[in-house]
Order: sequence, then structure tokens, then C-alpha cells
Amino acid sequence: MKVSIRGKNITVTKGIQDKVEKQLSKLDKYFIMSDNIEAKVLVRTYTFGQKIEVTIPTEYVLLRAEEVSDDLYNAIDLVIDKLEGQIRKYKTRLSRKSKNNKLAFNIQTLDDIAGDDEEDVIVKTKSINPKPMDMEEAIMQMELIGHSFFVYLDTESNAVSVIYKRNDGGYGLLETE
Repeated sequence: MKVSIRGKNITVTKGIQDKVEKQLSKLDKYFIMSDNIEAKVLVRTYTFGQKIEVTIPTEYVLLRAEEVSDDLYNAIDLVIDKLEGQIRKYKTRLSRKSKNNKLAFNIQTLDDIAGDDEEDVIVKTKSINPKPMDMEEAIMQMELIGHSFFVYLDTESNAVSVIYKRNDGGYGLLETE
């Protein structure tokens, strides 16, 4: 697997690069065509700690994890654990949908980390009729009901949009085309 490491507010040292590459190489056994896969790693420094974001796009599935810690090397270990957990979670789904293993995962290796083969279960279904409003009103509505996201009909674009709380404290906006 190719690894691309960038740093924001931090210089990526040889030690950081070696640690990231060593830990990501543990994931190579889960991929069939590891030369075609590039892991994109972003390391950031904040006043509250170090953050590492890892994105591994394959042809059919996107693996992404991020971790914040005071110790960057600890955050690297934790983010790899999260990625392995995602692979474990998708094991059943991938083996069911991928008859020819075209998702670029080595299903044989995934069997070794079997773990829980829980199926995703929908516990609640809700129908909504998005109300026309602007983004500021949507944020207010989301805060009032105490949810982490809110679906609304944007009055400017007349399209269904979703406003959501980001882990970094800001807001995100998903717009439909």
C-alpha cells in the first residue's frame, strides 16, 4: 500500500513517517492489490492535542478513521485499531456482496479476524417532510431538538440539504444536486 503523509501545523518527521508506514503495513494483508491502494494520512496539531486522519479509498469502499490524543504515536495506534474494526465490521457485508472479491479485500484474511458477524438492523424508521428554511434556521432547529443533524429544504437552492455537527465543533452542510 502506498502512503501519502501530510502535516498541518506540524512537520512530519522521519520518526512519525516510519511509525505511520509501519502501522499501516499491518493492513496490507487485508488488501489483494495493495500497490493500487494509497492511504492518505493527515497529521494535525491543535491546542488540545494531536490528530491523525487516515483515508484509504478502494474502488468500491472507503475506509476512514481519525483519532485525537495528546500523544501522536498513541493516536496512530488507535487509528489503526479503528481501521481494523471497520474492516471487521464490513467482513460479512463484503463476503455477501462480493462474489468475485472485486472489492479489493482479501476475504480469506478477513476470515481470520472474524469477530462478531452482526447484521445491521434498522431499529426505527421515520418519514419526514423537509420544511423550507435557510441554513441559520436549520441550525437553530437542530439545536432545539438536540439532534446532531437536521434535514431541511433550502430556500435559496430549493434543494434538500442536511446540516450536521462536526466532531471538531463546527457545522457541516450536505447539499443535493
